[in-house]
Amino acid sequence: MAKQRSDDPHVEPFAGPAGGWGSVRSLAEILPRERIPPEALRALARQNKPDGFACVSCAWAKPADPHPAEFCEEGAKATAWELTTLRTTPDFFAEHSLTELRSWRDYDLEQHGRLTHPLRYDAATDKYVACAWEDAFAEIGAQLTRLDPKSVVFYSSGRTSLEASYMYGLMARMYGNQNLPDSSNMCHESTSVGLKASIGVPVGTTQLADFEKCDAIFFFGQNVGSNAPRMLHDLRSARKRGVEIVTFNPLRERGLERFTDPQNPVEMATLGETAISTQYHQVKAGGDIAAMMGIVKFLIEWNDAAVANGETPVLDLDFINAHTSGFGAFDTAVRAARWEDIERESGLAKAELEESARIYARAKAVLAIYGMGLTQHVKGVENVRMVVNLLLMRGNIGKPGAGPTPVRGHSNVQGQRTVGITEKTELVPVEKLEEQYGFTAPREKGLDTVGACRGVIDGSVRAFVALGGNFLRAVPETAAMEVAWPRLDLSVQIATKLNRNHLFPGKVTYLLPCLGRIEEDVQASGPQVVSVEDSTSCIHGSRGKAKPASDYLLSEPAIVAGIARQILPPNPKLDWDAWVADYAKIRDAIEETYPDLFKDFNKRLFTPGGFWKGNKASERIWLTPSRKAEFLPPTGLSATGFADMGGRYRLMTLRSNDQFNTTIYGYHDRFRGVKGTRDTLFMHAADIADAGLSEGQIVALESDAGDGKLRRREGLIVTPYDIPRGCLGAYYPECNVLMSVEHHAETSHVPAAKSVPVRIAL
Repeated sequence: MAKQRSDDPHVEPFAGPAGGWGSVRSLAEILPRERIPPEALRALARQNKPDGFACVSCAWAKPADPHPAEFCEEGAKATAWELTTLRTTPDFFAEHSLTELRSWRDYDLEQHGRLTHPLRYDAATDKYVACAWEDAFAEIGAQLTRLDPKSVVFYSSGRTSLEASYMYGLMARMYGNQNLPDSSNMCHESTSVGLKASIGVPVGTTQLADFEKCDAIFFFGQNVGSNAPRMLHDLRSARKRGVEIVTFNPLRERGLERFTDPQNPVEMATLGETAISTQYHQVKAGGDIAAMMGIVKFLIEWNDAAVANGETPVLDLDFINAHTSGFGAFDTAVRAARWEDIERESGLAKAELEESARIYARAKAVLAIYGMGLTQHVKGVENVRMVVNLLLMRGNIGKPGAGPTPVRGHSNVQGQRTVGITEKTELVPVEKLEEQYGFTAPREKGLDTVGACRGVIDGSVRAFVALGGNFLRAVPETAAMEVAWPRLDLSVQIATKLNRNHLFPGKVTYLLPCLGRIEEDVQASGPQVVSVEDSTSCIHGSRGKAKPASDYLLSEPAIVAGIARQILPPNPKLDWDAWVADYAKIRDAIEETYPDLFKDFNKRLFTPGGFWKGNKASERIWLTPSRKAEFLPPTGLSATGFADMGGRYRLMTLRSNDQFNTTIYGYHDRFRGVKGTRDTLFMHAADIADAGLSEGQIVALESDAGDGKLRRREGLIVTPYDIPRGCLGAYYPECNVLMSVEHHAETSHVPAAKSVPVRIAL
């Protein structure tokens, strides 16, 4: 008999929709678990509202006319997670060594509560001990001052505000490097690279209002029900007015199938629901290029016939001739693609792609929404470019209701890049910064996430400063990274809760607790506000009002300034103390650096729905070398970057609806019916049979990267699931150990977590 887990994990298929009573029950469970007081519950009424606070989880747009409850299940969990009354004090660390804590689950570490005091690692006892802020800053400064700036990494989480991000990037450049990896490196850098090459801007071109003007939506590789549930309101409204939604996703995710609006009394009372996708195609992992190639092949064939018969062209030839370059080479590549190859690589039949192509051909305005299911592949940049190719064929960029709509993850991950968190000199107005602050900025490209991992492993990175996040858990090559991390001379972790990265100290290590965004931040000039940028390039103010978790917490701007004062000489053009005293002065500085994007920043900060920073491609102004939008043919039909062969599978790492990135809220993935575990291996039933396995059997996965290194993940439960043949699904970040740091997207270096070559081992 197959070995069973001691905690008896099991799978019970979930029949309900996204939203509805399932969401209500989930919130009813987490709120008391976090011991949320009644006054904290009232914070939810201010979430994503004008003059309220921006959700600390996803970056989906915030409407000018919000719903009564402008939060989703995931957002409410994130708020409860931050406002918990549970605390992790110095007494906790007096009782537990880091060696012991490394045996704890991710959930248990964060569930213990908010950090309350600055802490220094004591190697003699293997424990964190409380310290004074001034002592922490002094030693951090001393360590960084003696190191070569090129050996230091300044990482930042996508939750960090625009104000703190601007300060952080400026501090790094004044210190002497651009080693500024961030969450974007792990998710949507493929978007930044792909869109920039194709249409001249690194972000999507659409706004929330475009959902009211489109007549078709094409969805690629994004699980809206778990990762951006508030978008379900926009999708529901679109479906109510007859918009066709065509979805390409390997798994049948419930949020893309049907939704019950928890704020609609009639739907809740009658158990009514809205069907979301009108077509749902379970494309193979890495097969989206092939699927889109099939659609455009139909469009070109139909256009040939229409032109030959003197009928209206299917393609927008006027747009193509006036606004694009490279169509000839793209047309040649499409015509050369063979249907048998398209069907094999996409996993879809020609007839299915024809149905999708007919919807696209009929539509006057098409939104193309996508997520990490496109970006996290070796050919992730080509995936993004292929989305643009599809849109350009009928002029679906730069008109109402149309355009690429990448769905970002963390709440300010897009905004960080806007204000300078990047390793790339060409994305930052360095000459303006030099003029503004009187220093010489580095021009050498800095380390991104992949470069930082390489540097930690080979020893060239000597110090790592993390402004939030759980870097060590989020990146590939987990085992090698955990072995190498203690060799760092300095590790500084700025955080709100304990996570696994904090359990691997460097030679000198500090764990510095910061205020959360929802908490009141009082500085010398009074209560402060911060700002974030959402996925649609709108800027929002955020005002925290909750009582801070501890009197010993400092804000992120205050911590950045505390480090900057230690490692930088006095500068008559920059007063860090004045910035910390009044964040409006930071926003004034941001406006001076980026006058076109942040005009009247402070005045417009709390504009309902946010103020839009603008987008040239949406105006059909193409900031490419040719000054036109570029058709860029793919180099092949598979995005995986490796060949299929006997016994090799394509592993997709997945997130449950009980987590946000590396934060685990619980062990119940409601939509997939998994309870009590995250050690699940989703497989097609026929693949299970062909491999000689059985449901519930415990197996291991081994990386098939071909580099001779053993990477193995033990203890996975074989679970039959509706997934394309040859593909496997397992949870992130637990299976990051299987990814080579070199298995990443070409040019963007995003870890290719949606198609990892693996084999099953017993």
